Amino acid sequence: MTDQRPWRPTRRRLTDTLLAALAPVAVCGLALGGLSTWTAYGNAGGPARIKVTEGKVFAPSGATPVTAAFFRITNSGGAVDRLVKVTTTEAGPGVLTLNRHVMTSSNTATDETVASVAVPPGDSLDMSPDGLDVIVPVKKGWQPGDLVAFTLHFEHTGVVKTLAVVVGPGQDST
Repeated sequence: MTDQRPWRPTRRRLTDTLLAALAPVAVCGLALGGLSTWTAYGNAGGPARIKVTEGKVFAPSGATPVTAAFFRITNSGGAVDRLVKVTTTEAGPGVLTLNRHVMTSSNTATDETVASVAVPPGDSLDMSPDGLDVIVPVKKGWQPGDLVAFTLHFEHTGVVKTLAVVVGPGQDST
């Protein structure tokens, strides 16, 4: 003869069932919180879309061993990218560096080398003589109107090749 008692949940069975259901709910909540934080800090959405335009290089003057180059960098994508390096095979011997002009508290200008520069999503970075520029070793013979090929290296986008026109004193440089 078989036992015909109806099945009744016990306190132990209810506790075990609740704990088994709680684990996946907690994991989903943790994942949702992580994704929300990722999105809040601008890391969600489409990738960075970098475009480099308006390249200019100051024509060398006198015996100065370096000059400056400027670019307009536009990020029409949905994520931040970083300019990490600028190179060219058409400059004189030496290393190109990213340089920022900074005003100190005593109202004097100072230059500092920077390792990289952020280009926020949906924004532009306009290099200028009063802000960020690229210090370029001078190549003898550059004349206003000459074109110089540059390669800009970005953290996520990779390599972007562009041309910069050599501009003389008094010509539009920003």
